[in-house]
Amino acid sequence: MEMAVANHRERSSDSMNRHLDSSGKYVRYTAEQVEALERVYAECPKPSSLRRQQLIRECSILANIEPKQIKVWFQNRRTRFGSRANYLVYVWFRCRDKQRKEASRLQSVNRKLSAMNKLLMEENDRLQKQVSQLVCENGYMKQQLTTVVNDPSCDSVVTTPQHSLRDANSPAGLLSIAEQTLAEFLSKATGTAVDWVQMPGMKPGPDSVGIFAISQRCSGVAARACGLVSLEPVKIAEILKDRPSWFRDCRSLEVFTMFPAGNGGTIELVYMQTYAPTTLAPARDFWTLRYTTSLDNGSFVVCERSLSGSGAGPNAASASQFVRAEMLSSGYLIRPCDGGGSIIHIVDHLNLEAWSVPDVLRPLYESSKVVAQKMTISALRYIRQLAQESNGELVYGLGRQPAVLRTFSQRLSRGFNDAVNGFGDDGWSTMHCDGAEDIVVAINSTKHLNNMSNSLSFLGGVLCAKASMLLQNVPPAVLIRFLREHRSEWADFNVDAYSAATLKAGSFAYPGMRPTRFTGSQIIMPLGHTIEHEEMLEVVRLEGHSLAQEDAFMSRDVHLLQICTGIDENAVGACSELIFAPINEMFPDDAPLVPSGFRVIPVDAKTGDAQDLLTANHRTLDLTSSLEVGPTPENASGNSSSSSRCILTIAFQFPFESNLQDNVAGMACQYVRSVISSVQRVAMAISPSGISPSLGSKLSPGSPEAVTLAQWISQSYTHHLGSELLTVDSLGSNDSVLKLLWDHQDAILCCSLKPQPVFMFANQAGLDMLETTLVALQDITLEKIFDESGRKALCSDFAKLMQQGYACLPSGICLSTMGRHVTYEQAVAWKVFAPAASSSENNDGNDNTLHCLAFSFVNWSFV
Repeated sequence: MEMAVANHRERSSDSMNRHLDSSGKYVRYTAEQVEALERVYAECPKPSSLRRQQLIRECSILANIEPKQIKVWFQNRRTRFGSRANYLVYVWFRCRDKQRKEASRLQSVNRKLSAMNKLLMEENDRLQKQVSQLVCENGYMKQQLTTVVNDPSCDSVVTTPQHSLRDANSPAGLLSIAEQTLAEFLSKATGTAVDWVQMPGMKPGPDSVGIFAISQRCSGVAARACGLVSLEPVKIAEILKDRPSWFRDCRSLEVFTMFPAGNGGTIELVYMQTYAPTTLAPARDFWTLRYTTSLDNGSFVVCERSLSGSGAGPNAASASQFVRAEMLSSGYLIRPCDGGGSIIHIVDHLNLEAWSVPDVLRPLYESSKVVAQKMTISALRYIRQLAQESNGELVYGLGRQPAVLRTFSQRLSRGFNDAVNGFGDDGWSTMHCDGAEDIVVAINSTKHLNNMSNSLSFLGGVLCAKASMLLQNVPPAVLIRFLREHRSEWADFNVDAYSAATLKAGSFAYPGMRPTRFTGSQIIMPLGHTIEHEEMLEVVRLEGHSLAQEDAFMSRDVHLLQICTGIDENAVGACSELIFAPINEMFPDDAPLVPSGFRVIPVDAKTGDAQDLLTANHRTLDLTSSLEVGPTPENASGNSSSSSRCILTIAFQFPFESNLQDNVAGMACQYVRSVISSVQRVAMAISPSGISPSLGSKLSPGSPEAVTLAQWISQSYTHHLGSELLTVDSLGSNDSVLKLLWDHQDAILCCSLKPQPVFMFANQAGLDMLETTLVALQDITLEKIFDESGRKALCSDFAKLMQQGYACLPSGICLSTMGRHVTYEQAVAWKVFAPAASSSENNDGNDNTLHCLAFSFVNWSFV
């Protein structure tokens, strides 16, 4: 009897997973596909053709099955389980299988809870040790204080321990450094060397990836993670040492020297390069010592720290593009776990040299939460992802293997990072910079796509138009989610069609593209996702039809491979990205990819800055050079306390034919300018600040308001000083005034009229002098750029400036945002009035017509 039941169960299970189609071939269905079909069968045992097609569209796991095969499945389903008795037997076996799966799941949860409990107990012991240490230090400090008070003759001298210098060029010296690095890392991972606090929004639990913490009051930025992984320690160590595979910001990692340590471990000298997150800051590199060893308790350790000195690197020209950052003692502690698997401790402790970036970006380099999201949490998530894939717990669409999908994601991310950074050793060079908008056009003639596909041999290279801008009160996750779901609001279908045409060979390839109309419909087909859905890989189909009458019924669909990350609004410190690249309908695993997209990085607002950014009557120009000349209503500052900022980086790449390089460059600039304008409208619409989109709308640099500001600056200078600032042809257009002001050889800057004036505009020479960009001007106050003598001169002449409308300051020295000294022969300051005031003969400085203050630094140069 038992044998008969077993045979029946085997036949039933196999019959539900294998069906004959109309051609006589067996079609295998996964358990998820069968379950989806069963749900439809319970509602309608005999669905119509339209219902079957609707089922395929709505259920992504059925996307690779033809409607005819679905029809055959329902026919077989009705035939095999027509009788009530057979159906009851089938349901019984299905329930029993579900019970077994549930029991297995509960056992897995129990193991996770046990391991999590062990981690929490260890964390509790560490905290108790930290409390005891603080109590001892407190008692010692009290004793020292009592000694100093009772003995006035006692000199308070602070001595620092003198560490013996180690020779980093000898194996013995490197081994000594490695042992010290190991001790410091272990004290951070399991001891009290760093004051750890729980990562906001990351609570431990049976379904969480692990326990995450960030540093508090320590040198640099640091993050720590603890978690349970169902892989062996040696395997985990190999994966984590291959940092480019899981750390998306890692450009390259090269091991220059490796030798045994004598105790079973190995010492490596490693050079690593990382990408910069935006176009506004230089990239970072590291020269480190990596020590791999095992402990007496069976644990496996990989620890790392920076070495002093420049390090070799690939070559001097390549290393000159980077700012050398410091890695303090960091690494991975991997311990075997009872019952299989491993418990892993991860520590990342960095000093990213925040001084080398503009003020507006410094929170990115001084935030432990950003390091936690980019490195620490990503490493643990990647390990957990591989573990679940090896156990067969994840199912992917369109028949792609997990390793192939990971490679696609890495290629998209890497291609976008290459475009944003534009490294010279990769062949990138700046073609021109539209300074009025800070749109940079870079070209890479060495990046031939014909190396990837023989059908693309006519291409001359890849061109990239990129820009960065500051957004106010816009949640990054909400913005990226909107851009993903409503592509027609910002994208031009013809530009997508152009990019896709370069990947196709045939009569419809560039340059002879047929005119196409976008139907407004996009279909998103998921390929795969990470375990916590923080990253999704998908194929997007944009439906289009040709406008040519002879082939009006032919499809002109465009397909994009796309990754979307960071759409969880509760993820603290995480950036959000939408990166896509055109592909063919049946893209192979080695399909060429030219990624474009968006990256939105939250920036913690500084104290007092948030209110200034919203309540200022004269708003700062961002990287789109848009300007509002009207006063801001008073009620616009009602929600300033909840203000937040983020940096949006846009990069779009276009393959081009050699003889059409200039045409493609013009098209790229115009398209990126249009995308920026659309994104601004979207950002203002979804902003929770309550500001009306009409009041906060941003205008293009060629708008009448931008030209008006240039005219006000020029007219006010002539009115006050009696000479011309700009030489404008009497027949010249109004736009020529703005161009002449922008290209003026002297640094011209405008600052707002507030208790603490901040700069709101600068021409190209002014940006070069301050070594900044338009987006970073809002963080630069007037007094910050002057030295002590310059501030005194400005204060002494300020009353004269406000009374007569202008003042001439003597030669002096000012400071750029990078800390470099700049000398100037003379500085001229004058009031900038609206036309009513500038045409008036009185200089009473009416607040209703006074717009801002302008400064001109004559013959400036770096010391």
